Amino acid sequence: MLLTVSAESTSARFAPRVRAARARTAARLWFALAATTLLAGGSAQAQSAPKPVVAKRTAAGKPDIGGVWEALSTAYWNVEDHAATFGPVATLGAQGAVPPGVGAVKGPIPYLPAARAQRDENYKNRLAADPEVKCYLPGVPRATYMPQPFQILQTDSDILIAYQYASGVRTIFMKDHGEAPVDSWMGWSNGRWEGDVLVVDVTGQIGQSWLDRAGNFATASLHVVERYIPQGPDHIWYEATLEDPAAFSRPWTISLPLYRHVEPNAALLEFKCEEFAEEVLYGHLRKKTGSSAAPTPAR
Repeated sequence: MLLTVSAESTSARFAPRVRAARARTAARLWFALAATTLLAGGSAQAQSAPKPVVAKRTAAGKPDIGGVWEALSTAYWNVEDHAATFGPVATLGAQGAVPPGVGAVKGPIPYLPAARAQRDENYKNRLAADPEVKCYLPGVPRATYMPQPFQILQTDSDILIAYQYASGVRTIFMKDHGEAPVDSWMGWSNGRWEGDVLVVDVTGQIGQSWLDRAGNFATASLHVVERYIPQGPDHIWYEATLEDPAAFSRPWTISLPLYRHVEPNAALLEFKCEEFAEEVLYGHLRKKTGSSAAPTPAR
């Protein structure tokens, strides 16, 4: 007697084995990546700062770092080492999944115990609590590695950085250094040149920004020292050292490369995200009508 097996039944029969094999393969790859990282002495991105390589200078003799730049990194998801996982909205499937990434920081972030507990709570509530969801400005250093470009506009006096995300802008004051008149999302930036490295002190941030989508954060006590190290015509090595005695036991550093957009029509486009966040921020204020109207509470 001839036995006939359908493709559907065969697929269903072997599906668990296929899934298990894929899981074992993914686990092997992840552990191999982790072992390689440890042997290399830390995360691949979070390496020692390289020496500056200047391809072009301004009329004033400073490195010319003007242009449209972007970080090609998963640090915007999580600045620490992380495996692929579900995103905050599981119904988006693979489209909303978190890609794996090698951290932009060496080792774990040195949180104080209470701050670590707050980070874990942030992660649990990230879909509602992340300031990015509400279109708030990302702060420094998060603005640098958002998955959207930014443009450095360099003059002989000050330096301006314009961000595509939420049309954010900040000025790096190179001469008239001062303190922030009031705390803000992007803080106050005082810059100086140390040889061919642009060093920026950032203070006066509002203390509500996150560092990524994983709930990593700092407080209003945060002091950030950025270092923009040119690496030829199309790369900048970026470092941001974070010091916040209210959240961290010691200073620590985020480091990653920035890449110049070299396409002829490279430019920032409009991403005014306020309209995308209106439902999140104000949807509960909408007047309900008809059968969906909430009953009037009894007095």
